Amino acid sequence: MPDPVSVSPPVIDYEGSDYQTSFWDTGERVYEDGAEAVALQRLLPSGGKLLLEIGAGAGRNTPRYRGFERVVVMDYSRTQLQQAQQRLGVSERYIYVAANVYSLPFVPGLFDAATMIRVIHHLADAPLGLAQIRASLQPGATFILEYANKQNLKAIVRWLLRRQDWNPFEQQPVEFVELNFDFHPAYIRRELAQAGFEVQRQLTVSHFRMALLKRTLPTGLLVWLDSLAQLTGDLWQLSPSVFVKSQAAGDTPGAEAGAFFRCPQCGTPLPEENEHGFDCRQCKLRWPVRDGIYDFKEPVQLN
Repeated sequence: MPDPVSVSPPVIDYEGSDYQTSFWDTGERVYEDGAEAVALQRLLPSGGKLLLEIGAGAGRNTPRYRGFERVVVMDYSRTQLQQAQQRLGVSERYIYVAANVYSLPFVPGLFDAATMIRVIHHLADAPLGLAQIRASLQPGATFILEYANKQNLKAIVRWLLRRQDWNPFEQQPVEFVELNFDFHPAYIRRELAQAGFEVQRQLTVSHFRMALLKRTLPTGLLVWLDSLAQLTGDLWQLSPSVFVKSQAAGDTPGAEAGAFFRCPQCGTPLPEENEHGFDCRQCKLRWPVRDGIYDFKEPVQLN
């Protein structure tokens, strides 16, 4: 498993943000949400035991993983997870975890599926994040990744008209705003392969993400048209959003029975939970449980 990260790359923190209400609940992105729901339905396995949802936010997509027995709802922001708790409820099916994708607190080979939707565009070190995700998955596990596509039609037209400086055909990621990256499809496929994934299918999503179309055409019609256009994803990728289904390659063993969390500081499997959380005797750190959220973001120093 990749070594835990002693000095993490910069991370965007949505702590205290009203992202769910200001971005999704206004109704202005009902089309995008519907198009993403279609893509997930097409790519998700029919069922499974344990799915890791990375960057779950307030749980917008979590109910769509209904075929899985349990879901780890993970985000870097505790307040986003509190909103997810309010939306989804507290039950044995949902495990709420505050953690950093660069140092995941899970033992190797734990999950049989993972998703990361609208997250990788915030990763300054995408290869490191992908390597951590691969290590947490069983061989043959499904990983569904969504990324912001650098090579979309709007960017191509703007570049041809000299209205933007960066070239959408160059494979290196472009940081158009601090910690906001667009990725070239070839770059994503290459980095997935480097991390130990085999790409199985690609869907292009949100083809009609234009204010005029969303104002004038019924949402249901736009989602239906998008569902048809998504099927061209293996031929070309020219939409602003792309979904990729890949499979964890290799034959590394899955997690040992009963093992779940590891210390994100040193990588040591953590002992059974006590009344305060999990204590790593090697690092002398306690990873607490706060209001039903396993907090691997801010440890407590043990005496």
